[in-house]
Amino acid sequence: MAPKLNTFEVLKRSALGRIGRFRTAHGNIETPTILPVINPNLIGEPGNLSPQEIKKEFRADAVITNSYIIWQSDELKEKALSDGVQKLIGFDGAVMTDSGTFQMYMYGDVQVEPLEIVKFQRDIGSDIGTILDLFTKPDEDREKAESDIEGTFERGQGSVGVKGDMALAGTIQGGVYPDLRSLAAKRMSSLDFDVHPIGGVVPIMESYRYKKLTEVILAAKRELNPARPVHLFGAGHPMVIPLAVALGCDLFDSASYAKFAAQGRMMFADSTRFLKDLDDLPCSCPVCSGHTIQELKSLDKATQTKMLARHNLHVTFKALRQARQAIYEGTIWELAERSLHDHPRLNRALESIYTEPELQERREPTAGRRFFYTCPTSMQRPLVRRFKQRFIERYRPRTKYLLIGFMGNLEARKPYGTAFADDIRKLRAVSDADIMFMSYYGPVPLELDEVYPIAQSLVPDVHQLPKDVQEKLKDEFEKFSHDNEYQMAVMYDGDTTILDVENWYDDVPMRTHVFDRVLAVSDFQFGNAATDAMFPKKDDMNWVTNEVKIKTSRKTGKIRNVIVEGEHILSMRAHDGLFTLKQDGAKRILAGTKAPTNRLVVNDDSVPFNKEGKSVFAPFVISADPDLRPMDECIIVDGNDEFVAVGRMRLAPDEIEFFKTGIAAEVRSGSDDED
Repeated sequence: MAPKLNTFEVLKRSALGRIGRFRTAHGNIETPTILPVINPNLIGEPGNLSPQEIKKEFRADAVITNSYIIWQSDELKEKALSDGVQKLIGFDGAVMTDSGTFQMYMYGDVQVEPLEIVKFQRDIGSDIGTILDLFTKPDEDREKAESDIEGTFERGQGSVGVKGDMALAGTIQGGVYPDLRSLAAKRMSSLDFDVHPIGGVVPIMESYRYKKLTEVILAAKRELNPARPVHLFGAGHPMVIPLAVALGCDLFDSASYAKFAAQGRMMFADSTRFLKDLDDLPCSCPVCSGHTIQELKSLDKATQTKMLARHNLHVTFKALRQARQAIYEGTIWELAERSLHDHPRLNRALESIYTEPELQERREPTAGRRFFYTCPTSMQRPLVRRFKQRFIERYRPRTKYLLIGFMGNLEARKPYGTAFADDIRKLRAVSDADIMFMSYYGPVPLELDEVYPIAQSLVPDVHQLPKDVQEKLKDEFEKFSHDNEYQMAVMYDGDTTILDVENWYDDVPMRTHVFDRVLAVSDFQFGNAATDAMFPKKDDMNWVTNEVKIKTSRKTGKIRNVIVEGEHILSMRAHDGLFTLKQDGAKRILAGTKAPTNRLVVNDDSVPFNKEGKSVFAPFVISADPDLRPMDECIIVDGNDEFVAVGRMRLAPDEIEFFKTGIAAEVRSGSDDED
């Protein structure tokens, strides 16, 4: 069966950013990407890049052109209706069309009715058309913004009824009022749109109000249908792309590459500069590496304009490809934070970048390659919040007697347990104390020192953080000690602490520390109930350890496989210190917990395919454990809670119901496979 047109599939994600695929009649659009603006009146004019050149040189999946400009010209209108918009502009990929809203903003009015322009876009074969929404200027008062939302919604109601097979973009307005942006997003998401542009932001960006831009995007994302691409209208400058991608924008467009070129201006990742003011070319794109600054300045106007347009598009596509790579690596927050330091006005966006913690945490994958600190704001990233939350809610101390904390000079030596192996060995010889490291992330128990992101991060040491942050981390340590009712809690002070501890203990209780790590990681990853279901227990604090075999690497000593009562239940991944769930482990969780713990429920049509090891597609999912996150291990079950397969989440549970296509979870092994 051929994939449905006008549907969006998420392939990879980091932060709110998504590598995705939007299917159109004239080809797939791989996101995030930019749609270069094509002015139908300027095609073939000297100094302009042709659509064919744009597709060949920049590998552009799609472009955007203005249907209102075409509609106004009898010649262009007739040709578009007879041959289609693709032939009109000479582009054989996907073509999106705007409706005239921006012209209405610039000139006060347009001479076309809202439904008329949507029908026209449909009739000329636009892959993605756009409604004629009401543009709200940033300086408009709240009453006007509310009126524009209502008017845009009414136009949207009529427009979706005439779109035919064309994908239709329903624009989110609301001015500078975040609550109105959320309201508009919720209302427009209730209609049968396929793409959602966030409109009215060009004047916000032109005035460098990037903090407000961040608030506007996040407010819209809070209520938007996650199965539809988000288009940030008029945003095509490379300096804003990392931020916008991290916040969940999938599509961009801009005429700036051509407009700036006509003005003799060159776009860079951190600024826009006039060619005449440059003494050298701080760029290695094909244009800049193929010309000297003198050669570019000496070109005739038309040729120079075309060269600068090429340069501007190259740096823009470079910014997008860097953002894509950052999504693959799980480092898009890092890229965004770094980019925000490139411009004083951009820097203010750091105040708002993490102001939707619940939304951002739900979408944030639980596994990645690395975590790099860039600034104090990094401490607010969803991954840091999640680690602290899961640690507080899920970690179970192994003793109630003594807690020993290590602090200072930690981050240069990881994993902590390896760096402080000699000290830990001395402590274990005289006590069964729980060991905690006071890190950038707050208290980190020894058993979790290899899990992502702890061992995979490059962050400041605690003593490098501001004094108030250091005090807050100490308070977290003391609170943990108090909440878990330890009799004593001390900070490690070398041999002095060893001697004190030795005097406190008469007999040292025996503990299996490798098993402690297995239990702690399982608790952190799957929850306490799942851990209790997988491992037989004597009582609340003690497990039946003689039924557990833990296989470790001969070379590194790290955990590899966990066998319980002869069943292989878990394998530990070396790159992130987390477990891969095996079928026997999944079955134990099912037998020992109640739904929905770690479960993804599929309908009967999906079961046979998932049992064979095929992925779970979103339309076949009935429900999912709301505590699951993208990249979490999951247990696929049927409607009767019978085991079907084990896999890994790609979508967040609250997203799945919105997707008409695409993978919700990747199956690792089905019940018909050998695990």
